[in-house]
Amino acid sequence: MIALGITLAIILAIANKKLFVFEDPRIEEVDDMLPQAQCGACGVPGCRPFAEAVVGGEKNPSDCTVNSPEGNADIAAYLGVSMEAKEKVVARLACTGGTHVARTRAKYQGMKSCQAASVVSGGGKGCHWGCLGLGDCDDVCDFDAIYMDEHGLPIVIEDKCTACNDCVEVCPKDLFSLQPVSHKLFVACKSQSVGDLALAECEVACTACEKCVVDAPEGLIEIKNNLAVIDYQKYDRFDIDRTPIERCPTGAIVWIDNKLGTTRSSIGREAKRSNRTDALPLG
Repeated sequence: MIALGITLAIILAIANKKLFVFEDPRIEEVDDMLPQAQCGACGVPGCRPFAEAVVGGEKNPSDCTVNSPEGNADIAAYLGVSMEAKEKVVARLACTGGTHVARTRAKYQGMKSCQAASVVSGGGKGCHWGCLGLGDCDDVCDFDAIYMDEHGLPIVIEDKCTACNDCVEVCPKDLFSLQPVSHKLFVACKSQSVGDLALAECEVACTACEKCVVDAPEGLIEIKNNLAVIDYQKYDRFDIDRTPIERCPTGAIVWIDNKLGTTRSSIGREAKRSNRTDALPLG
């Protein structure tokens, strides 16, 4: 037994030496300097893997959007690397059809969840593409960057948003997208109905009238599936102002400024603000 024990100990010692994997001690230090949000906004699943990527030169400290700029600067100084300039990215909702302007054709009764409601005849909203307003995005946001307004629409607080992507993944209608704050021109609608058919369900829907297409720099906006779509790959090539929003008859295309808020056309702001509920129980 003694001989067997000695033999096993020798084998373990040799295996430990042969299989030993060196870990840079800086990884532990960098991990301690991170916020431990484990949100994945940096592109890797958690703070420890992010620390490994930063120490390995695969990521820059500024890729952590949850940590403070000062905290990321401390990591950069500790590692002796430069901080890359990163434009802030935020979540934006492509819908402004709250209960005051959008028709509800059936009242959903069941689990308070957009994902649950969406599998019951689409949730009961007249616009098949519109926000259901049950707050899955609010529930999943760990940074208190989303709240539900009085009309059942989620509002993103851009200063708090870390672009973690959770609201994008949880929305059953695919209404959220991550956008750089420099993308001030935004289509706040996903409806693929056209003209009066769109307006019958929502007063602020895109009607595919093409006025924004005509008024924008050539090639920036086009109509796809009865919806205005901005080509953001071309966005930086143009000197873009608010002109494309000014003749929008419903205010579906907007101008978003982090300091001044969201601006619509004067025509769009005149849309009626009535309760559009005409619902039968659903679910």
